[in-house]
Amino acid sequence: MGNEPLQAVVFDLDGVLVESEHLWEENWARFAERHGTPWTADDTASVQGMSAPEWARYLWRHTGRPGTAEETEHDVVGGMVADFENGRVDLLPGAERLVSSISGRYPIALASSAPRRLIDAVLRGHGPADRFTTTVSSAEVPRGKPHPDVYAEAARRLGLSGAQCAAVEDSSNGIRSAHAAGMTVVALPNPVYPPASDALALTTARAQDLGEVGEHLLKLLAPPPAEGHSPGRGDGAHPANGRP
Repeated sequence: MGNEPLQAVVFDLDGVLVESEHLWEENWARFAERHGTPWTADDTASVQGMSAPEWARYLWRHTGRPGTAEETEHDVVGGMVADFENGRVDLLPGAERLVSSISGRYPIALASSAPRRLIDAVLRGHGPADRFTTTVSSAEVPRGKPHPDVYAEAARRLGLSGAQCAAVEDSSNGIRSAHAAGMTVVALPNPVYPPASDALALTTARAQDLGEVGEHLLKLLAPPPAEGHSPGRGDGAHPANGRP
């Protein structure tokens, strides 16, 4: 967004590295239906990008169920973890190659609306966990997407400003979040849940697949130091488990 050279990449998870947006919708809808409440595409659009505590409060109020929002979150996330354990959460084509390629030369981070236990399970289960300098769940910051908090925190843990980072996003609220944090956004529009035109207008580049994302990133990033970048490490970085 500014004239500073870009020095790192912050990835979203759902819809960018893994195919799971449809599973979130399935689990929200299944929960609502169990409590006698319809779930529509408008409801999905309302909660996409929210942190787990935020969408859990929405779902809890929407269904009018007894108990607490925390119990609602635990129920839905449990369904997502079961989907992962049953092999339903897969890396998108080219994800492993892109993460490996970029992390070999630049620090990378993750800024996801997924809860911590799901982030850790997915990244460790599919292998790329050790490639990330840090990972941040929006449940670990005050506000979820479209607010900038999760992307701003990822940049902070990398020891960089938002203006020094590129972000890769697929959704309207994710694009708005990364842009609000000062990042240069490469969009990978979700074909099932396409970003709104006003969100896409905030992006610097758009890609049809992760191979094309990589091409855009290499044009945007500053040349790496001659000695290269050690994957999983960076100045001022925090551990990949996301804890300061």
